[in-house]
Parts: sequence; C-alpha cells; structure tokens
Amino acid sequence: MKIVILEDNCDRRKAMAAYLADRLYTFDAVFFESPQPMLEYLREHLSEAICIALDHDMELIEGADGALVDPGTGREIADFLATRAPQCPVIPHTTNTEAAEAMALVLRDAAWNVHRVVPWGDLEWVHAAWGCTVRRVILDTAQPLHHHSANAIGRESTPPASRQPGAPAE
Repeated sequence: MKIVILEDNCDRRKAMAAYLADRLYTFDAVFFESPQPMLEYLREHLSEAICIALDHDMELIEGADGALVDPGTGREIADFLATRAPQCPVIPHTTNTEAAEAMALVLRDAAWNVHRVVPWGDLEWVHAAWGCTVRRVILDTAQPLHHHSANAIGRESTPPASRQPGAPAE
C-alpha cells in the first residue's frame, strides 16, 4: 500500500519522508512535485493508495526554454479523484484556505473521506499535525480482524460456555 503525496516544497518533502520512514515505514511513500505526473500515476495505481495528501499551490517551474511554467494545482488531483470511486482518505495540506475548502468540497461531494491539515510555523506542523493525521486516517480505515469465524477445522473458534470465563462450573 502506498501513501501518495503532492508537495512541491523540498523541505516539506524531506520532513514528510522522515516522518513516514520513522512512523509508517511499512507503507511506500510516493512523492510528486507537480500534478501531471501524479495524475498519470493515479490513473494506473489509485487502487494501491492507502492515503493521498495534497498541497494546492505549486511554485512556478523553469521550462526547457528558461521561461517560468505554471505546473498546475492540487485541485486538478481533487477533480480527478472526484470522478473515481472513493479509495482512501485524502488530506489537503495547504495554507490556501479557499483552495483547501474547494478541494474538500469537491471530494466530499463525491463521498471521499477528507481531513484537512493547516500548515503552521516552519516545518513543525509536518510532525505535529500532518503526520499524526496520516497515521490516524490509516489506522481508522484498517479493517479489524474478526475472531468469531470458523477455525481451520471448521468449528467455531468460540469455546463452549463451560470453558468461557465467568461461566458456572460443571
């Protein structure tokens, strides 16, 4: 399972990667610096995502000719996800309040589970808010094991009443 992240800021990516390597190392973290490569990836691998984190505002990037190019926004990913069946929680993490609310609205209208994180300070929020939210939503979506199913030889795994704690002695 993969945690798929749109984040263009190098320092934020490093802090997120460090948190995930320390706390959620059983999942692969897949980072994207701009929306188009992430869209291409999600078209093929959405079913592998256990959580998606989205920044909104991307920095302009230098094109091949030296001109600055607008790479797009996290809203493009939210719009794409809204056309698909909900797969996993989505965490918008942007200081752009209006954009975050718009992303959350389009996703919630399509029945996606959305948990907004508001960045604050320098990078403190990555561990204190973002990482904890990623961890919580992954744990909340985990399916509990059902121990009342039949065991390997076809009998119920629940012991007879006479062997259950608190049952009267025979």
